[in-house]
Amino acid sequence: MGRTHQKKGAHCKVKKYKKSRDTKRRRRDVDQVFDDIEHGAPAVAPAFDEDLPGGGQFYCVETGKHFVDQGALDAHRKSRAFRRRVKELREDTKYTQAEAEGAAGMTKERLPKIRDGMLLDSSS
Repeated sequence: MGRTHQKKGAHCKVKKYKKSRDTKRRRRDVDQVFDDIEHGAPAVAPAFDEDLPGGGQFYCVETGKHFVDQGALDAHRKSRAFRRRVKELREDTKYTQAEAEGAAGMTKERLPKIRDGMLLDSSS
């Protein structure tokens, strides 16, 4: 007897599969990359870390990825993903606190100016 097959897309309604797919290979946000660039990359190679690919020696700051060797890092820097990320970083600027408050709906109310106890009307 053969093995039974599931229908295609059978996991699409199970919440735990959706969540893991969204968070498993999440790349660093633009704000996090701006902070990395602001602090600057160290001139000396970081200490060897056996848990990271390539011992953590080959790191791309723009995309936040570690690579096995210098050849893989150079190939990545020629890739479409890298070029898109660099373009995104060039176009965007770091968010300010005022922009964050505006997005949350916490805006400052601007009232019309009052002169001599009367409201100024732009029509007169």
